[in-house]
Amino acid sequence: IDLKKCHYINNGIDFKDFQRQIKENTFEDEDLSNDKFKAVYCGTLRKVNNVENIVEAANLLKDREDIEILIFGDGMLREELEKKVEELGLHNIKFKGHVNKQYVPYVLSRSSVNLLNYAQGLYNWTRGNSSNKLFEYLASGKPVISSVRMGYDIIERGKCGYSLDECTPKALADMICKIKDLPEAEYEELSKNALETSKQFDFEVLTDKLEAVISEVRVGENKSLS
Repeated sequence: IDLKKCHYINNGIDFKDFQRQIKENTFEDEDLSNDKFKAVYCGTLRKVNNVENIVEAANLLKDREDIEILIFGDGMLREELEKKVEELGLHNIKFKGHVNKQYVPYVLSRSSVNLLNYAQGLYNWTRGNSSNKLFEYLASGKPVISSVRMGYDIIERGKCGYSLDECTPKALADMICKIKDLPEAEYEELSKNALETSKQFDFEVLTDKLEAVISEVRVGENKSLS
């Protein structure tokens, strides 16, 4: 295949609408409003999302009273994961249950760091990730930790978080602590970069790219007919 004929337009987000929802769709939640450093996962609780890895990381962080892990979402593994939390006697991780889509922007904006959590071996990550979750995380203006390293890594290209070399509880726990203990200026830089990176994937920007590709194809067709 001639790669000059190939064009890729990434998934993205409606940036303006996301920012509007942060301001308009708020709700009271004591865990979101406390002063603790909040590591937030928002998504389905299924095998591919490897949420057990987060639970085990919480176990390693149980003596850090200044750090809290919040899990927003539901799925077939929720009961099993909650049972494990109970067995380990953990109080630093909470399962908040299903959250309506309209409140996701607000939830993510109240985090300190957002967790993009997957299982390393269940997918081929060499071509990157184009999930809705990633762009919501970025648009919240908070740093992102990815539990897997991808070939095309938007997080590290945008310098808005970190991707782990090892998909292990210790690596995740250590990275949460690293971001928690960053100097304020460095943390704010990660947050700013996340917001700016998300703007590159705004639907208006992506639509312009699509229109440019269509125009290029039309010009090529006209040349071939002349």
